[in-house]
Amino acid sequence: MASKEEYYSMEYPSASNSHFIPWLQKSLLVNDIMAVTPEMPQSFAPEYETWKKEFERYDITKETILVGHSCGAGFIVRWLSEHKDARVGKVVLVAPWLDPNREETTNFFDFEIDGGLVERTSGLTIFQSSDDEVSGVKESVALLTDTLQHASLVTFSTHGHFCFGDMKTVEFPELLATLL
Repeated sequence: MASKEEYYSMEYPSASNSHFIPWLQKSLLVNDIMAVTPEMPQSFAPEYETWKKEFERYDITKETILVGHSCGAGFIVRWLSEHKDARVGKVVLVAPWLDPNREETTNFFDFEIDGGLVERTSGLTIFQSSDDEVSGVKESVALLTDTLQHASLVTFSTHGHFCFGDMKTVEFPELLATLL
């Protein structure tokens, strides 16, 4: 999650235009896969209903590929858990964060993970990095892998929280390969 200062600063790109996201969007477009990157309002203080409204502006079908990073990955898990009729394509959760200690969100993650949600996808993959220092990510990954029995887990050792500062690149070929 970007801080409030980053969110309102002209010095930083918007969340949907930072790190690996623009590279991934262009890479998918080059492969004839339409890609959109919703800009979640006030991402520094996530409100589930506000994010849900923005997310649901798009058609979510059995062909829809979903990629979420950090809190966005947690949002996808909640949305899929609460929409048991939804069928989607591949889902990738990059450094998923569910605020396990409820230190930074209020009711954003007050939900029960649907252990069967993987079966409603074309496959769910979790990307983690052993050197991720964001508080709660390791606990979130453990909770997801315990609950989502059929999810695949891919572990890196030098990708941190999968941000440019950690990866030193905007390119993320492993993610693209998983989606293609």
